[in-house]
Amino acid sequence: MVDRKELKRKARINYKKHIVFFVIICAISVFIGAEFKGSFLLSIVNENHTFETIISNINEKGFEQTESEINDYMQEEKNSETDIIGRTNGIFAMSINAIRSGSLYIVGISALRNIAKSSTVLLVITIIAALVLYFAFWFYIVNIFEVIIRRIFLEGITYKKVPYRRIAFLSKTKRWNKVSRAMFRRIIYQGLWNITIIGGFIKHYSYLMVPYILAENPDINGKEAIKLSRMMMYGHKLEAFIIDLSFIGWDLFGILTYGISNVLYLNPYKVATFAEFYKELRMLAKNKKIENAELLNDKYLYELADSNLIDEKYKDILEIMNQEDYIYNKKKGMKYFIYEFLGIHGYTEDEKKYENQKLKEFVIDEFAPVITKEAYPFRLFTIESKDTKYAIESLNYMRHYSLNSLIYIFFIVSFIGWLWEVMLYLVNDGIFVNRGTFHGPWLPIYGGGSLIILLFLSKFRKNMLLEFFLAIVLCGFVEYFTAYYLELTHDGTKWWDYSGYFLNLHGRICAEGLLTFGFGGIAMVYYIAPAIDDKIRILNKKVLGIVAIVLITIFTIDAVYSHNVPNSGRGINDYSVQKQLKTKQLKV
Repeated sequence: MVDRKELKRKARINYKKHIVFFVIICAISVFIGAEFKGSFLLSIVNENHTFETIISNINEKGFEQTESEINDYMQEEKNSETDIIGRTNGIFAMSINAIRSGSLYIVGISALRNIAKSSTVLLVITIIAALVLYFAFWFYIVNIFEVIIRRIFLEGITYKKVPYRRIAFLSKTKRWNKVSRAMFRRIIYQGLWNITIIGGFIKHYSYLMVPYILAENPDINGKEAIKLSRMMMYGHKLEAFIIDLSFIGWDLFGILTYGISNVLYLNPYKVATFAEFYKELRMLAKNKKIENAELLNDKYLYELADSNLIDEKYKDILEIMNQEDYIYNKKKGMKYFIYEFLGIHGYTEDEKKYENQKLKEFVIDEFAPVITKEAYPFRLFTIESKDTKYAIESLNYMRHYSLNSLIYIFFIVSFIGWLWEVMLYLVNDGIFVNRGTFHGPWLPIYGGGSLIILLFLSKFRKNMLLEFFLAIVLCGFVEYFTAYYLELTHDGTKWWDYSGYFLNLHGRICAEGLLTFGFGGIAMVYYIAPAIDDKIRILNKKVLGIVAIVLITIFTIDAVYSHNVPNSGRGINDYSVQKQLKTKQLKV
């Protein structure tokens, strides 16, 4: 019998130690729909539009009539919006409206019906491709997010610090596919048991430990994880149910606070409590020597490693740390601004030595907590992962960037941004739209935004959370005033319009776009830009220079021409046509 009060006391300690990371990771889980789906009241399904009632209505009234009623309901929801709290466009609006109205189910059923009755091969392929992409996102991201969260919370029990990069621990161990299959097996088993209702309730607690087991050892297959969870939970399912009931007061408080208290406290508190529960059951399983208990073998997830062992495994890190500091001559005037504030370097010997010093500082920041036993020593993980000096250098996000690298980062990201928006229109409207004011295949606001974050926020990279919020503020400022400038210089013409998006300001910026800038900025600073820079450094500088000059020349010609004859038309700056089409679609 576990001591519930003691578990919750320890959980609160764990929560307080890692409050920021725990809240963020659980909030992301809410956002992508992995867990805690009732955390916001806006996401609660309307009682008249549950899956059961929609299926019942289809049987009684037919699919077309049910679909028409759902569309009418969605239109009523949209008409009740304000200018700022939009509910018409965007992922937030789509998620809220789709879940509340039940259209999420209608879309799925409609897709299957279209496949069955369509004689157009292209339409069938498009629908199947869309379903495959959706399933892939769910299978590889949503499906395994429980495991990622459990890993973070388990490390938090023993260690004072849990690095943000732990989100990618399945990628580092190369067990992403295996864990996805294991979690999918659990869902299939649970779904089959749910048919019996009572059996589904019992099996929910039987399989409760599966994500914790996979978080400790992602090398375990689904069948073994499920069997091990069942054996660990034998005689403890009622205890788990009582632990769930003990949070009922907080659940009620969550309703009063519109789910805010759930996101900020209850969700991470629950996961932390069950992480402690898993730790207790794990110890009991090992003491009783139940079958496959030896697979729970991540020793250093629960105890600190010997200092000599850490020194041996992190020998290369210690060598870097023990290198003599390089004392460089600080630049003055414009050189200071370019070199030290913006982080742009050339290829001088002095700058190379300075960058080595920056690498040392990065290594100290990243690995000092491991050496001092404040963070989990991942090189002692049960599954080996190669971590060479080159990999450490690649991770170095505190680096300075050459002019060559910055030019290519700009063009690569501008092209990706253009491709992304073109694909969105191709999927949603079935037409090719050359997005942006320019005529070429690039959207400079994406590339320019990336460079602004890399350069003007270079001094804040050590603090990922601060970098995230500053990226939102900086990119929001740039996007708003870019939109304002374009409207001012082109007789009020809009090249993007966020009217109807959740939390928008004059249609020029919105919460959804700002969050995208924030997460995109983090990905750019800590992963994408260093990866591009690594490739640029090993390529021929002369060839890179020639290609860069060609790209800049073409871009400049496009910029001059587009200033006088801007790209325009349907889906580019003609939003009235789009609104008319959407209105007609709702009426049909």
